[in-house]
Amino acid sequence: MEKRNTLKDIEALLQQPYFLVAVLLLGFVMMDPFHTGPLGSHEFRPVKHDIAPYRHVMEDWPRDNRSRLEHGKLEFVGEVFGPESLEFDIFGRGPYAGLADGRIVRWMGDTVGWETFALVTRNWSEKLCAKGIDSTTSKQWEVEHRCGRPLGLRFHKETGDLYIADAYYGLLVVGPQGGLATPLVTHVQGKPILFANDLDIHKNGSIFFTDTSKRYNRVNHFFILLEGESTGRLLRYDPPTRTTHLVLDGLAFPNGVQLSGDQSFLLFTETTNCRLMKYWLEGPETGNVELVANLPGFPDNVRLNERGQFWVAIDCCRTPAQEVLSYNPWLRSVYFKLPVKLSILARLIGMEMYTVISLFNEKGEILEVLEDRKGLVMKLVSEVREVKGKLWIGTVAHNHIATLSYP
Repeated sequence: MEKRNTLKDIEALLQQPYFLVAVLLLGFVMMDPFHTGPLGSHEFRPVKHDIAPYRHVMEDWPRDNRSRLEHGKLEFVGEVFGPESLEFDIFGRGPYAGLADGRIVRWMGDTVGWETFALVTRNWSEKLCAKGIDSTTSKQWEVEHRCGRPLGLRFHKETGDLYIADAYYGLLVVGPQGGLATPLVTHVQGKPILFANDLDIHKNGSIFFTDTSKRYNRVNHFFILLEGESTGRLLRYDPPTRTTHLVLDGLAFPNGVQLSGDQSFLLFTETTNCRLMKYWLEGPETGNVELVANLPGFPDNVRLNERGQFWVAIDCCRTPAQEVLSYNPWLRSVYFKLPVKLSILARLIGMEMYTVISLFNEKGEILEVLEDRKGLVMKLVSEVREVKGKLWIGTVAHNHIATLSYP
């Protein structure tokens, strides 16, 4: 009798016009036949994120109540476009910066200004690639794969050569005089590198670098985050043998990479999972991976200062609503098929990004947190370099560099 009554209740519910309309609308949204949502016609395959609980992370995270980054100085406004990575050569000249228009440029002082130091491809031309301040907008995306997008920059301390991780052209190197870079690694295990991201140079000459995804390139990097896919890798290139080796696989948006001062380990960031990780190169833990810190937002590059500490650039912050989506792939499948812009969907779950930079010691203890909560200096941050009492702060999204005296 109880089962029969339940069936009658369900039948009665289905006969309600408002309920039926709601079911049909939900089905329509899930099918998204006109591809009006942010996913378009993309085959979306979300998985559960391996991410620490929001409350646990945020309760323990120190805040910068004075929002000290707001007092930073905007440098070179409208002169550099998306300066993701910043570097200084062995003579202290710089900064050098990898730009969204495909160039690596060098600051030559107030008299000369910026000059083009290197290119990653012969495809580059001013007509095709140089879009000025529009280089950091979607207008550049159509040509980015042809012009290049240099992300990670590192100088070899002995030779003065500049090594480059370009999102489309892989690992490259250019001599101290600049010019057209020489490709070193474009394929791994017979397949092209889709998203080379950052690198560091070991004292033995090996180059450790990240390949963020085996499925998506940089233009489609949001799909990596939204799906939670983990096909990223940490790779090692050995110049004497010209061979590339797989160090770690199955990473969720591996991004920045930095060797420790004694080079016994390296740190790398996993952007999707909001964490800083350690890979041991020497000692009894050689080959092991361990968690260094769970972070309040999405980390980009990590850089060493002269005291052996690590600056981590973080696009902040995670939200409780975002965590619900992270743990429920089916919900993401529905939410991101809504016929609404991705930027609006992000705001609806509270994700209004701002810059946080944090300083860690080798044990993963937090030494410093600097914030720009209002986004006055920078809303999206990619890298922090500490050089001669000043922080140089890069960004993939803005057309300037920020600096701040420190400490």
